[in-house]
Amino acid sequence: MRVATGGLSHESSTFTPVPTTIESYRERFLLEGDDILNTFAGTNTPIGGFIEGAQAHDFELVPTLFGEPQPSAPTPRPLYDELLGRILDGIEKAMPLDGVLLELHGSMAVGDLDAADGLGDAEGHLLAAVRETVGPDVPVLAQLDIHSNVSQQMVEQADVLIGRETFPEIDMAARGRECADVLVRVVRDGLRPTMALHQIPMIWGQNQVTAHLPMRDAIAELHGIEALPGVVCGSIATCFYLADVPDMGASVYVVTDDDQALAQEYADRLGSWIYARREDWQLELSSTRSALEEAQAVGRYPIILADVRDNTGGGSPGDSTGVLRTFIDMQIEDACVLYIVDPEAVARCQQAGVGARLSLEVGAKSSPLQGTPVPMEVEVAAVSDGAFQYDGPMYAGLSGNMGPSAHVVQDGIHVLLVSGREQPFDTAFSRSLGLDPRQMRYICVKSAAHFRAGFESWAGAIHVVSEPSLHNLDDLSFRRLGRELYPLTTRT
Repeated sequence: MRVATGGLSHESSTFTPVPTTIESYRERFLLEGDDILNTFAGTNTPIGGFIEGAQAHDFELVPTLFGEPQPSAPTPRPLYDELLGRILDGIEKAMPLDGVLLELHGSMAVGDLDAADGLGDAEGHLLAAVRETVGPDVPVLAQLDIHSNVSQQMVEQADVLIGRETFPEIDMAARGRECADVLVRVVRDGLRPTMALHQIPMIWGQNQVTAHLPMRDAIAELHGIEALPGVVCGSIATCFYLADVPDMGASVYVVTDDDQALAQEYADRLGSWIYARREDWQLELSSTRSALEEAQAVGRYPIILADVRDNTGGGSPGDSTGVLRTFIDMQIEDACVLYIVDPEAVARCQQAGVGARLSLEVGAKSSPLQGTPVPMEVEVAAVSDGAFQYDGPMYAGLSGNMGPSAHVVQDGIHVLLVSGREQPFDTAFSRSLGLDPRQMRYICVKSAAHFRAGFESWAGAIHVVSEPSLHNLDDLSFRRLGRELYPLTTRT
């Protein structure tokens, strides 16, 4: 067997001012040829799973191009066309092929969405281009993020889509390996995949951590359907609500062996089960002050506050100041904020050097919606170039880089200032700057849930909070949606 691999993976917020450029890709991943295999071999990533599957089933994996920037605004159309063209060129050069394995996100948007060349469904366009290149008989499989906005075009152009089943997404390699396993069944065993989509008229709220109820029940329901005769696999997509595109919304997609009607029956069954429980997936968020007062009354430490609206993993700038200001106002000690994106403050710290004391205006430089800068009198505890190695379980084995960074302290409040945008998946980067969050009593993470993979096992309490940010759902205006979505259309 000879199988091409590659892809473009981008979570595109249509509400963020953070641009996406060729440098955005280079700062994260823009790899071609053997660099793809050398980078991802042995890692907890979808392509790492493809590589594992190729080794286990003894097929040749031919790398093309893989690009993944941090979540940000839609990719400009000329850049997208260039990168897609390089993927297609790689596929053409690798032909004849027995299959294609792609890593995609499922919520990528491209260009000006109000213009003729804008793409609200970039994955559907990409899959159609790959299909046209390889023809109707070569199986095309893609691994998707759990936060996908799945379109009918995606389902029609791919033979199999497999989404992640965990949030935090610790099963990336496992789902990549599953793609490889299913591909082998298609090529060697005569499996004839038939796939159906059920688009749920709902935005999935913050209540979607798969290790906890009620989300755990949804995954159990999915696994029950996957165990039924004739079912190859199934997936739940909780959606990416920060994309104002026609296919935004939750969905279910199911693959059967040569039975399209059965696939649709099971997708509809699971989709209806989820929608009937639509209120269960929503989560009321409190302010930092309210969450702290509640957590302090219970007294289980460390207390972790997830600043969900300023999650850089959703495309936010990462410099909102609501939590930091509350820490200072409440005179909290043994506290840390992970992280605040502020290259200007970092540059001043690096120029002053470790041990220096200086006045800073921290954060809120990207938009007035992110709050106002916080005046601080800090000591510079450490500086770095931002390079580190992930501990995992997310991205275990990969190297990361936050760009020039600094660890500053004021009255027992530690702030990690960074130049790059990345949510804290584990404590590795913090420790590279001499800060062990496990020794803190109060920890702010700018993340929705991925931080749980590296923090939850030792947390005393976790509270998801909402502070002013340009990604506050109640303040967003949607113009392009293709269907009514609960709870947007039920507000009074």
